[in-house]
Formats: sequence, C-alpha cells, structure tokens
Amino acid sequence: MTLQFHMTPGSCTTGIHILLEELELPFQVNIVNLPAGDHRKPAYLAINPKGTIPTLVLDDGSALTSFPSIAYWLARRHPRKRLLSDDPLLAAHTLELMDYAVDTVHGQGFTRIFTTERYLPQGLSTPDTAQWTAAITAEGRRIVREAFAVVEAGLPETGCAMGADFTIADAALFYVFFWASKTDIALPPRCQALFERLRARPVVHQVLREEGYR
Repeated sequence: MTLQFHMTPGSCTTGIHILLEELELPFQVNIVNLPAGDHRKPAYLAINPKGTIPTLVLDDGSALTSFPSIAYWLARRHPRKRLLSDDPLLAAHTLELMDYAVDTVHGQGFTRIFTTERYLPQGLSTPDTAQWTAAITAEGRRIVREAFAVVEAGLPETGCAMGADFTIADAALFYVFFWASKTDIALPPRCQALFERLRARPVVHQVLREEGYR
C-alpha cells in the first residue's frame, strides 16, 4: 500500500511534502480543499477525526495527523537521511525548533493572520468587526515577528538550521518563512538567508512548482 498524503497546497503541509520528496518515497496525494470544507466531510473525518491537515495514512492503514508526528515518523523510519540526529541532545533541540515553528509561529501567529474570524467575539457590529479584525491581525504579525527574532538568535550563519544536515526543523521553518514572504513580513537576516538556501534546494523548488508556485 502506498502512503496516502492528504494535503493543501501552500499550507503547512508543504513542509511534509518536502520531507516526502527528500526521502524519495512513493506516495499518493489527496488534495484537501479547505475553503470547500473538505476537512469537515465524513470521508475525511473517518481518516482524521480532528479535521486537520496534514494527514499521512501509513502502509498498515493507520494515520498520523499532525506535522510533528509525521515529521518525526519519517525521520525515524529513514535514519540514514539524517532528518533527525542520533545525538539525543541535538535531536531534542531539533524537535524544540520544529515545535516552535509549528506551535508558536504558525499556531499562535499566522492563525491570527489567516483565520482571523476564529478570534472574533460573537455579536459584533460591522464597525466593531473591522476594528477587532485589524487588531487581531496586528497581534498575529507581532507574534510572528517576535518569534522570528527568537529563531534568528539560534541560527548559524551557514548551512541549515541545526548545522550541515537538512532536518525536520528546516521543513517546518521553510513553510512559515514562505508564508512570511507572501504576507510582507520581513525576515531577520539569518532567517532570510536560511530561507533562500532552503528555497534553492532542488527538492524544495520541485515541491513549490508542483504546488503551483514559482
């Protein structure tokens, strides 16, 4: 059975898409159209009751339903690719950085920018809705900028986020850096340099092209 990858182009699933291609794994793509509500339809909820993306259905039919769990499984399943170090401390720092990108930059920052309506109180008038929307978006951008400053402080000047090897942390950072580039959020110098190095990787270029970006 081929791996079944449920993804949405340009979303956080881009990071997992990159990992799958880095590993040269055979997989079938199933597009989840979020605006159309595909993630809330019975067929998808039967696979992932949380209604979230990404989802990776494994060879045995079981499913992994979060970015960190999928990234960790891929890294541990294919250790020779060094997506996660054998050194316990370096592996822990890699997981820490990945989680910060997913949970803080994405989960606290970009959700306020992309899904502002989730943070609106009920019963607002139209003028109040506009005010709240602007404030929530501004807070999201503040969270993202401050989080990038934290990431910046720990990045090396060359190579990848954790050193010479491309890791699961780089895959997570890439998609939030990519979002920043699409929402006019300036990246600090080392973040920008890392983003450019990652984007220059042939696999990343291939994934962006497949997902409709140039």
